[in-house]
Amino acid sequence: MNGPSSIDVTVRLYRSLRLIRRVEEVVAEIYPSDKIKSPVHLSIGQEAVAVGVCDTLRADDVVSGTYRSHAAYIAKGGDLKAMFAELYGKATGCAGGKAGSMHLIDMGHNILGSSAVVGTTVPIALGYAYAIRRRGEDRVVVAYFGDGATEEGVFHESLNFAALKQLPVLFVCENNQFAIHQPLEKRWATDRLCERVETYGISAKKFADSNVESIRTHTQGAIAEMRAGGGPAFMECVTYRWREHVGPGEDYDAGYRDRTEYEAWSDKDEVARLGAALGENRRADIDAEIEQQIAEAVEFAESSPFPAIEELHTHVFAG
Repeated sequence: MNGPSSIDVTVRLYRSLRLIRRVEEVVAEIYPSDKIKSPVHLSIGQEAVAVGVCDTLRADDVVSGTYRSHAAYIAKGGDLKAMFAELYGKATGCAGGKAGSMHLIDMGHNILGSSAVVGTTVPIALGYAYAIRRRGEDRVVVAYFGDGATEEGVFHESLNFAALKQLPVLFVCENNQFAIHQPLEKRWATDRLCERVETYGISAKKFADSNVESIRTHTQGAIAEMRAGGGPAFMECVTYRWREHVGPGEDYDAGYRDRTEYEAWSDKDEVARLGAALGENRRADIDAEIEQQIAEAVEFAESSPFPAIEELHTHVFAG
């Protein structure tokens, strides 16, 4: 059987990129109204990392995100209505309205629960990969984390254990070059992250920009090796968040970064590049479908009920 054509892949990648971008732009528009009941960490500008990796995965593969996980959640096929409802704190949300933006989960699509605590989802993803290996399955786990998480001790412990047990986990560092407001050069003695990872015997690859096709092609090969019994792999994807660390606005007047950095990244925006490659009519059709999908998700969240007061006492202890 022939595989998908290059135009089919481009359409699929663009649709996912555009959906994530528009979802987060809509979130940014709604946020000042106080309808969204939790802090939001937007991935605008970083979408290609989530899409390039997740496009290669099977439905039964597992993804573990961070508190900036809207992009990974959507790219893996998470329920958009349940995501918006969760942001609104509604009972129909993916965590019953109790968790908010930083704790999205959709196990129906094999999306592990994310966490507001930096680095903590990495060993959880590792444990899931360990279970997969012990069961003899050919599924894989993708663990997303930011550059700040690589400074946590558990990151190095996880690399060591994954290599020791040859676990099917793909470590993906979304290196947006800032830990909140601190740039890399004030935190890292060297920027040779892949070199540090390789000392554990793990293959590592750095992507200096957010080219979604390059990320996708490399991920395909890495995942194929894991399914064949190979061990873990590591990807460092340099990217750039366009909005503030937390919240819907911009922060280029905060003194820790310059707007010229944003302009350099926006000039090579993957959403715009792939959209241009499709042609105006095809792109317009996809865009219209996406706007309808988002409108339905927002309406679902708006019309859903808040959790009953009794829910305060549920999920406090394991059942």
